[in-house]
Amino acid sequence: MTAVRQLDAVLAACDERRERDLDDLMRLLRQPSISAQNIGVRECAALLTGQLAADGFTVQTIETPGHPMIVAEWRGAPGKPTVLIYGHYDVQPPDPLDAWISPPFEPTIRDGKLFARGAGDNKGQIFAQIAAARTWLETTGGLPVNVTFLIEGEEETGSPHLADFVAAHRDLLAADLVYTSDGPVHDDAHPQVVYGVRGLLSVELRAQGATTDLHSGNWGGIAPNPAWTLVRLLGTMLDADNRVTIDGFSDDVRPPSEAVVAAMARIPLDQHNALAAIGLDRLPPPEGLGYFERLMTRPTLNIAGFASGYSGAGTKTVLPSRATVKLDMRLVPDQTTDDIFAKFRGHVARHAPEVEVIRHGGMEPSYTPIEHPYAAIVRRAVATGFGREPVDVPLLGGSLPDAVFTRTLGLPSFLVPYANADERNHAPNENIDVARFYSGIRTAASLFAYLADA
Repeated sequence: MTAVRQLDAVLAACDERRERDLDDLMRLLRQPSISAQNIGVRECAALLTGQLAADGFTVQTIETPGHPMIVAEWRGAPGKPTVLIYGHYDVQPPDPLDAWISPPFEPTIRDGKLFARGAGDNKGQIFAQIAAARTWLETTGGLPVNVTFLIEGEEETGSPHLADFVAAHRDLLAADLVYTSDGPVHDDAHPQVVYGVRGLLSVELRAQGATTDLHSGNWGGIAPNPAWTLVRLLGTMLDADNRVTIDGFSDDVRPPSEAVVAAMARIPLDQHNALAAIGLDRLPPPEGLGYFERLMTRPTLNIAGFASGYSGAGTKTVLPSRATVKLDMRLVPDQTTDDIFAKFRGHVARHAPEVEVIRHGGMEPSYTPIEHPYAAIVRRAVATGFGREPVDVPLLGGSLPDAVFTRTLGLPSFLVPYANADERNHAPNENIDVARFYSGIRTAASLFAYLADA
């Protein structure tokens, strides 16, 4: 019997096991796993490892210089595709605690939503994949495809050891595609499939003048002002149309394909309302560049913070001795952080050689072609799980460590968020809509069947 013919029975079993799946998720949510503070992380890893082993997976907890990675495998479908499912078991700190309606590690259902730290980010979403896999195992005695789970404990601190881990365990993580569920959808009415993320490069510039702050009257015109040094330098980096003017910065930026252009045009958006919600009534220059074109096809250079001199109440006639600016650059596919940093540093050396450049880190951009053969299978699974056709989102404006899969392993990678638009991840009262959690289980179960019969 083909996997698709078995799918109806598996989906029926998913519906029958809803209460059990929700109870197991709540048990996982009760266990704190705050990676930034090293609270409960290993205890959560042990809990999840025990769950996966009980469900029929071969499980390894593999140490890193930080928190452990969990790798769980089921390889009983020779000749069929292998799907690598990524997620994380760590969570953000719950502060401020007094802003939570119910305690962050006491899962509570209100108005159809499950509230707890990690409910949407990412325990609820990764557990939906686990629940789908175990229902296949319980219902049919096996999975129709090979499945490997990679679940890390450091995503909320920037995944500092993920890239090295993936590079060192290529054989263990060998697969045909990567499937991830994380983050919220843009609009609850439209499930979505995401094909990539922009990269991120964070830097800091430091300019030094005199050894101490000075009186701006006694020393103005005598001592240099490091704030002006940085202002002039920054002015050489961006033009009036917000194009980055660093030599070679956009050399590797490619125009979007026809499929990407068409997908951007189909993304539902009320631009007026979207801008009004943040107090704006128009897009900045350049004219004629669309909302999603800005997010998906164009790199950016952002001033995240500027510090120098006095900014308190009233005035202070000070000539500052020091100025710093923090910048972040969002990169698009084919750009690399190393190349862009080298060009950035070279630009600073030419225009203000006395300014110190500090690199703070980042992530590579990642993209899977929207035309990839597996894309249609993923879309079909989402349509089955959520009961409506998904929206294709070619690229997220933000950044995730997806490049470890597309660049390091050379695999197509698909992100399908299960959480609701008001998930409040990283904020008090984080939640996941219970119905969407169940739809996520059905989506993953369907994906396994459609991949097997492709």
